[in-house]
Amino acid sequence: MKHTYHISGMTCNGCRSSVEEKLNAVEGVKTAEVNLEKEEANIEMKRHITVKEFQKALPDKYKITAEEKLGTTDFLTETQSTSKWQQLKPLFLIFFYIFTASILLNIKPWSTSSFMLDFMGLFYIVFSFFKMLDLKGFPDSFQMYDPLAKKIRAYAWIYPFIELALGLMFLFRFEIFIALIITLIILGLTTIGVTQSLFSKKKIKCACLGTALNLPMTEATFIENAIMIVMAIFMLLQYI
Repeated sequence: MKHTYHISGMTCNGCRSSVEEKLNAVEGVKTAEVNLEKEEANIEMKRHITVKEFQKALPDKYKITAEEKLGTTDFLTETQSTSKWQQLKPLFLIFFYIFTASILLNIKPWSTSSFMLDFMGLFYIVFSFFKMLDLKGFPDSFQMYDPLAKKIRAYAWIYPFIELALGLMFLFRFEIFIALIITLIILGLTTIGVTQSLFSKKKIKCACLGTALNLPMTEATFIENAIMIVMAIFMLLQYI
């Protein structure tokens, strides 16, 4: 007998390999093949194995559910939608805190330009921090959608440090023009990859906050990049 299961919590090929190895080690499993992009596991077994047995074999960060028992299409869509918004909650909270902090730093006297520079600086600092929590796992996730990272893995490795440097440049008002140009280039490339992923409807993880948080690739990722790009363009016009 062969069944398909949904697996959440995987963020890179290392996760996929680990999950596949654990599932294949379960007694009664003939073969287990895990697809990272679809978040699925196709398992052929000699005997009936409960989801509970599979879950016991996996680390707590991975959750396995039987797709064929999820119910009607409407119920599945609603469940996925709720789960998506729950997963995106950390991203929205981070954006709220960065936005609020940037306002408070510039409210007296108010300066739109300074607000944008502080927002971009804090954005880069905070997002680079989360990426650095798992520097080994981040490149695998980032390469799944960023065009340049797909071709040059070294770029994926140094990307968190590029963000950190840009954040410091904005906050210390150092070589702002150069920082803005680099921002347009790297976020422009990433946005192209995000857009392609959204149109292809691939279920992949967003690496914007590294692998520490299990975030799905959604329109929120596109909006996040778009806000930064619009701010960068606005600030560039002030320097031209």
